[in-house]
Amino acid sequence: MTSVKKASAKWDKSAPGFDKFSVGVEKRYGRFKKEWFSRCRGRVMLVAVGTGLDLPYIPDNVELTAVDFSEKMLEEAGKKIRRTGRGVKLLHADVQELGVKDRSFDTIVTSCTFCSVPDPVKGLRELHRVMKDDGTLLMFEHVRPSNLLLGTMMDIMAPLISLMGPDINRRTGENVEKAGFRITREYNIYLDMVKLFEARKRV
Repeated sequence: MTSVKKASAKWDKSAPGFDKFSVGVEKRYGRFKKEWFSRCRGRVMLVAVGTGLDLPYIPDNVELTAVDFSEKMLEEAGKKIRRTGRGVKLLHADVQELGVKDRSFDTIVTSCTFCSVPDPVKGLRELHRVMKDDGTLLMFEHVRPSNLLLGTMMDIMAPLISLMGPDINRRTGENVEKAGFRITREYNIYLDMVKLFEARKRV
């Protein structure tokens, strides 16, 4: 089984109980995501939509495509979309190989996404490809903290936690830069472990 299939199978299993598991996260960080993602414009891609918890944070006046590599997660998101009647295109795809045209989207949104992508730099390069040259990448991500003690603890815990969920020690800011973006804004929401990033293509 490939790394992508293993990862998608893991999230398929998580889909039925994911909303209950995420209640605390949404209560704590939902307001930050709502404010950050309110800046979406034009054609928008929401990467790793999961069960659709982030859909209410995306403005209604955009053309929204929601992507996930887990079929079960997409099924749960579809239920929410049908209840609201909102027009959202669901796309079953791996962020490392999206299968859409170059320079297709004005805004790309990620929400705790790149802790779960098998090859995060490859996935970010794919976002770079499908984003318009004047587009914006908006990210809400948890990352490896720079604090020596906390960072080392995350490194030790990561292999065990990754069996059930995400990798908790990703250096996402560095990966964004490696993929050809430049970070234009960066804010710490909780210590330097939960962050908001804004990035644009490097020109």
